Amino acid sequence: MKLWWCVLVVLTIVLQYRLWVGEGSYNEAWVLQTRIEVQQQANSRLSGRNSRLDAEVIDLQDGHDAIEERARTDLGMIGKNETFYLVVSSGR
Repeated sequence: MKLWWCVLVVLTIVLQYRLWVGEGSYNEAWVLQTRIEVQQQANSRLSGRNSRLDAEVIDLQDGHDAIEERARTDLGMIGKNETFYLVVSSGR
């Protein structure tokens, strides 16, 4: 009877070890769930960025306003019949 009891205890310990520590354990599932959540947040940020870039591409393809704005801000260009004023602060 005592041998049967020892075998049962050892078998329970082995099964519990695999459940808590081994491959496919609760700990591993928790780590994977955390990694999934982090990746989903990154995907969400990148999806928003892609949407903004798509809107900008469509705007650049369809309208001249966006092209003019880019030329003014990035290249410092001015349009016809416009006067450029440079305001210099007095360094005081």
